[in-house]
Amino acid sequence: MTAPERMRALLAKPDFVTMPAVWDGLTAKLTAGAGFATAFLSGSCVAASRLGGPDLDLISFGEMFDSFNMVRGAAPELLVLADGDHGYGNAMNVQRTVRAYGRAGAAAILIEDKITPRELTAAGKPCLPREEARMKIRAAVEAAKDSGILVMARTDCRPTQGIDEAEARIRMFVDEGADILFLDSPADDGEFQRAVAAAQGRPSFAVLSPGPGRRIPSREEAIALGIKIGTYPTAMLSASIAGVKSGLAALAAGGAESEMALPAAELRTTLGYGDYDKEAKPFLPKG
Repeated sequence: MTAPERMRALLAKPDFVTMPAVWDGLTAKLTAGAGFATAFLSGSCVAASRLGGPDLDLISFGEMFDSFNMVRGAAPELLVLADGDHGYGNAMNVQRTVRAYGRAGAAAILIEDKITPRELTAAGKPCLPREEARMKIRAAVEAAKDSGILVMARTDCRPTQGIDEAEARIRMFVDEGADILFLDSPADDGEFQRAVAAAQGRPSFAVLSPGPGRRIPSREEAIALGIKIGTYPTAMLSASIAGVKSGLAALAAGGAESEMALPAAELRTTLGYGDYDKEAKPFLPKG
């Protein structure tokens, strides 16, 4: 089965899908090793790891695609939802983005309706006019036919244009053939419920990490609201930053490592030194 086919089969099951957010080979390998079938290549996590900064549409297609290839190489069986952002341009750019990720083995791709380039402020998420947003999703769905990659359509318009417009866009994206729907920044449970109803039986996606300006349900609450997929962009990122800070503090204090550090043997096992030796053995020169 292809990655998109496996993703469809996963979403057809009754279970809630927990989708950790990854950004490189190590986080992908650890996620797969922990038993997760799927992960989200998060733009915010890639921005943090590559730029050392926030996710404000500064990451390029090339940088995101390079990160995807790292993830894919380290954990080839992991079903990856790629963050395609706004498609990096108009509808034709969207098609190029979708086709590239489809050829590379992504299971699904997110396309959103924000305006690009964004205004020179960290606040707000101005969005495209409705019909222009429609054409971007139409272009994505058309391009997805080449590989079967699933299209997640995201609307960011709720904070600036209200829930009525956001609900209308979700219904429009369903009409255009989007496979998964994502309302960004819902204010309360009622808005979640409206978004799920507008998805008309197709899976709904939600960010369940803590963050400002939105209702953040627990896993159990999300299931009760009808959410099918939950992602947690800060779950590993925040813990990783805390770990690095702890290591640096230990060095500054004259130590060799933090109390949080893995034992040396566990670190080597996690990184795969033994696996390398096993795979290299058939190629050792005789004698």
